[in-house]
Amino acid sequence: MPLFEVAFKIRHDCLFGNLSRKFPSARMFVWCNREHEVIEVVLSESSQRRQLQKAIDSLADIVDVTSDGGNVRVITKKCHCTTKNSVGPNLDAHNILHLMPVVYEAGWEYYHAIAFRHGDFKRFVEAAEQLPCELEVLRKSRIQANLGGSVTVSVSDLFANLTSKQVDALLASYFMGYFKFPRKTNVMNIAKARRVPRTTFQEHLTKGENKLVAGLVPYLRLIQTKSDQRAAAIRHGA
Repeated sequence: MPLFEVAFKIRHDCLFGNLSRKFPSARMFVWCNREHEVIEVVLSESSQRRQLQKAIDSLADIVDVTSDGGNVRVITKKCHCTTKNSVGPNLDAHNILHLMPVVYEAGWEYYHAIAFRHGDFKRFVEAAEQLPCELEVLRKSRIQANLGGSVTVSVSDLFANLTSKQVDALLASYFMGYFKFPRKTNVMNIAKARRVPRTTFQEHLTKGENKLVAGLVPYLRLIQTKSDQRAAAIRHGA
């Protein structure tokens, strides 16, 4: 049975979409298990933070609201989505695997999903149009390999644990040619250019490298598994 990876955006009258239209500089990420919702809001214009906070406070059934100054996280007590007012339940109803989160930006909702049959997605589109809505398919492609190998690498998996100094060290090293072969510079020269002690710069660079590799390991294992399966298929076919 063929699998299809689908990315699409949709715009219709809904709570978070309307909030996104009202605050176009905000980017919202929503995770939902059809019982509870977690919303993270990233606002690029600090001047709108107070207005956005008031709008969030007016939402119904809020359990908790936290803020780290730039991002706002909201946990709602109950999800009120149905097939008549929301996209997610329509995906469920048509046997489509919804990959969270939903991203809201400038009034558009962005979805990433796995469809098990072409007809399932076609019927979903027909049902979604009854909301009514504007829907645009951004990508629809058949998954040729195993499903695990088709999952997009998570940016947070790779970069979430990096400190700003470790990011600076990695970027400076890259742009000065440290990672080229052969290397165009060494740690001493980079540290001197950055006006920091060599041992300090070396520590930031090494810890940054270790964290990047640790984040890549799960994806490298997926690639290794695919390579082993391909090799086994070749041996059995020989």
